[in-house]
Amino acid sequence: MSSSHARTDAPILVTGGAGFIGSCYVRRAIASGRRVVNLDALTYAGTLTRLASVADDPLHRFVHGDVRDSALLARLFDEERPDAVVHFAAESHVDRSINDARPFIDTNVGGTTALLGAALAHWDGLSGAEREAFRFLHISTDEVFGTLGPTGAFTETTPYNPRSPYAASKAASDHLVRSFGLTYGLPVLITNCSNNYGPFQFPEKLIPLTFVRAIGGRPLPVYGDGSNVRDWIHVEDSCAAFEGVLSRGVPGESYCIGADAERTNLDTVRDICRLLDGLTPKADGGRHEDQITFVTDRPGHDFRYATDCAKARRTLGWSGGRPFAEGLEQTVRWYLENRAWWEPILAGVYDGERLGLRGRAA
Repeated sequence: MSSSHARTDAPILVTGGAGFIGSCYVRRAIASGRRVVNLDALTYAGTLTRLASVADDPLHRFVHGDVRDSALLARLFDEERPDAVVHFAAESHVDRSINDARPFIDTNVGGTTALLGAALAHWDGLSGAEREAFRFLHISTDEVFGTLGPTGAFTETTPYNPRSPYAASKAASDHLVRSFGLTYGLPVLITNCSNNYGPFQFPEKLIPLTFVRAIGGRPLPVYGDGSNVRDWIHVEDSCAAFEGVLSRGVPGESYCIGADAERTNLDTVRDICRLLDGLTPKADGGRHEDQITFVTDRPGHDFRYATDCAKARRTLGWSGGRPFAEGLEQTVRWYLENRAWWEPILAGVYDGERLGLRGRAA
């Protein structure tokens, strides 16, 4: 946050700060000199290994707890008196929401409601410059808008049309956040971001899953015919945008965040395979692309996402994202050099199996 929006001694309360995107935001905030109170439940996808570089930093306080715990939230607001909340905590994988929607409703809707209530009680007790400076930034997804055809892009005025339990739970949380702004005056901000990728991403998502299965010589599952389109943004670039929204965004507004990096899923998988062919060739001289296997499509699979982030560029001073080819190569090299991070996940938490089939084997 800019100096006009913060006391120098006030921390940011970050929820889900041991997750993929949240941990990137925490590391960036601390590097910029901000104090962070980091609340995370450490579910299957949350890990303190993402925070090793700031584990002993005096600017970082980690709190192991659930965003649904209203008593804990009230205590943290009372103890720390944050001047901002950045809310990442969420269940986030579409396939898992197909298996069981309940954790998504519990965390994404129930947790957001609890956090909003605690933030409102805190804000109601502020006055003067502190009250004026406070912000509640809710990190959401472009998936709340549903699916696009071959043309067009999501904007801040696109009607909501969620098509998966995950997207529906995030849409509900967006509406709750907006309602607290309209009903109570809480200074809220919302971002709807395209697909993130980069270091430390849990390997259930397309890019790291393709990498770890390719390295392991396993089939590379591509849903349907692979023609579904996603708009990719590197996690460092999205977090830079979130910083801009927090410091310069207008309360009550939402901001679409993307990097103009549309790719079909099949092209993305092939890009990873070609990078691996060059960086770590197969012993038999074969191509990693030969491991691609087309599998039954995901139920309700959205065809295309694309994000028009002109508003964010125009109003926040944000330059947008790096070229996808550059970011993807950086990411693949990171995974090659950091086996010690992802190999224990495959050995203990998630071995790369297909999800989203309601218990049926792939």
